[in-house]
Formats: sequence, C-alpha cells, structure tokens
Amino acid sequence: MWWQRAWYRSGVHPLLWLLWPLQVLYRLVVQRRRQRFLQKPPEGLPVPVVIVGNLTVGGAGKTPTVVALVEWLQTQGHRPGVIARGYGGKGPFPQPVTPQSATAAVGDEPRLIVLRTGVTMVVDPDRSRAAATLLELDPQISIIVSDDGLQHYALPRDIELVVVDGERLLGNQKQLPLGPLRESARRLSEVDLVVQNGGDDGALRHWCEHSYRFELTPLNWRRVSDGVEVSELPAGERVAIAGIANPSRFFDTLRAQNQQVSDCHAFADHHPFTLADFAKWSNSDAILMTEKDAVKCQSFAQDRCYYLPVKAQFSDEFWSAFQQCIDAAIARRQQ
Repeated sequence: MWWQRAWYRSGVHPLLWLLWPLQVLYRLVVQRRRQRFLQKPPEGLPVPVVIVGNLTVGGAGKTPTVVALVEWLQTQGHRPGVIARGYGGKGPFPQPVTPQSATAAVGDEPRLIVLRTGVTMVVDPDRSRAAATLLELDPQISIIVSDDGLQHYALPRDIELVVVDGERLLGNQKQLPLGPLRESARRLSEVDLVVQNGGDDGALRHWCEHSYRFELTPLNWRRVSDGVEVSELPAGERVAIAGIANPSRFFDTLRAQNQQVSDCHAFADHHPFTLADFAKWSNSDAILMTEKDAVKCQSFAQDRCYYLPVKAQFSDEFWSAFQQCIDAAIARRQQ
C-alpha cells in the first residue's frame, strides 16, 4: 500500500494530511484505553506475563524475538507457554497450536514458533481467554510469553518488551492512520525493555534511555517440503519470494549472502500461498523464501523450494536485564 511506504519516508506526505481528523480520533481512543488500564488494571494471572509487542504497524522482528526468549527461558529451567492472536487464522478459537496445525486455522507465525521451540501455545483474539486456556492445557507453565498484545489492555502483564525495526525506526512518528504508530512514541520510555532489530547503536536514544540492539543471523538453508538442511543451493535460475511485512529485509539478506537471484517478488504480509502462486516460475531451478512463508507452503512445496531460518542474537547485557525483570516479577508474587 502506498500510504504504508509513505509512513516511512521523511516528513508527512501531503495526501496523508487528509487523514488527520481520523488520527485525532484514533489518538483519543488509544489514550482513553490506556488511562482505563492504568486506573483499573485487569486481575493478574497466576504466573508472570511477558508482552512482546511493537509500536509500529508491520514487521519489526517480534517472532524471532519470541523464539529467542522462549529458548532462553527453557535453558534457564522455566516452562514457558506462548499466546498470540493467531493473525490470519480462522479458528475456531481458542485453539492450541501443534506442529500439525493448519496455518489457515492458527496463523503462520504461531505454527513457526511451535515448530522451532516445541512450546505449548494457544491462539485467540481474546488474549486473556488464550492465557486461561493455556494454563488449563499445561498447569506446569511457569511464565507466559505473549506474541504481540502490547495494546491489548484486557491482558494483564508483568513485563512489557517492545521490538523496534532499527532501520525504519518509528517512521514519520505519527499515529495511525497518519503514520505507522499504534501508540505515542512516549510509550518507549514507559515499557520495561526496548530492543532494536539492527540499525545504528543509540538510534532510539531520543525516545528511551536505553535500548538493546540485536541482529537476525541467517542459519543454514533448508528444504521447505521436509525441513532438511542443505549444504548448498542448486545452481541455475533462482527466484526469491517474501510474504512478510518488510520483504526488502529478506531480499537484502540474500544480496548480503551474494545469492544470485533473477527475480524478487513481494507478496502481502501473511499471504495465503497456494501452488498457483508459483506457476509463473515453473522453469526456475530454486525458489527461495522466508521461514514464515515456508510454514504455509510445506504441504505442497516442490523439492526446489528452500527457506532461510534466522536467529535473533542478543547480548549478555540484554539477558542480564531480562533476568532482572523476571526475578522482580516473581518476587512481586511472593510478597
């Protein structure tokens, strides 16, 4: 959409100012919801809740961050569970997510998270109901990680972590629909942790006292049909596709790897791929895609389809700060 591209340009596109009255209304609604939450927070859950969200519309790296948090919590002896809205999934809700779940039912990102971590997970647009269902399914869960939900104020939370795209930052710094912000940029100074996906160190210092930079590190290529790791991609004509919020990030990664690609094609975020989408590249030798796209294509993918998993690499300083937040949340429950 042209207005989404305009959000991340310098200044405000003249046509966007036509949306200013809607932005005023949106801002008032958001502020009122936030004030109600602060005045009367929802009743807490039996275990700590970590919200992993963002302020901007579109991809910032939440899913790799959730995967990294879950894997780290598992290594520290915790038993995490994950909840999410299940964007793009048709339900019925609430619905547990398993490796066998259909992406049409639960969404692409939830299935990716479960395949990567093996965690117990439930999706439901009603995050509070998702959390209750999760704890019923697995009473041994010691901490809940919510994939998104920063603005879902019906969900109680102990730790708020915001992910920011270090390249696009906050765009034109305007709230919807004039800009990409779901809430005021001031929220960055109110949350517990801010993490920055790439970009320059200190790029967020104007909005928050401290942020932790991380990198998305590409892992080895895998075949989409069976997930088997491959040592090298086939020679010949290669096509790259991406149905994610910021497809240029994936295409840039391919260029950084010196992958010779004849065509880069961007689909809409959460695009429901079918075999027909690949017909125009029937003569290509390899079709390259993201892990998020692969979970939707696995059932019909040919052997020439490959995906590139990535891993969010955080500093020891971040993990120390995250541990302190976890310890504080647990201590509050013991008082």
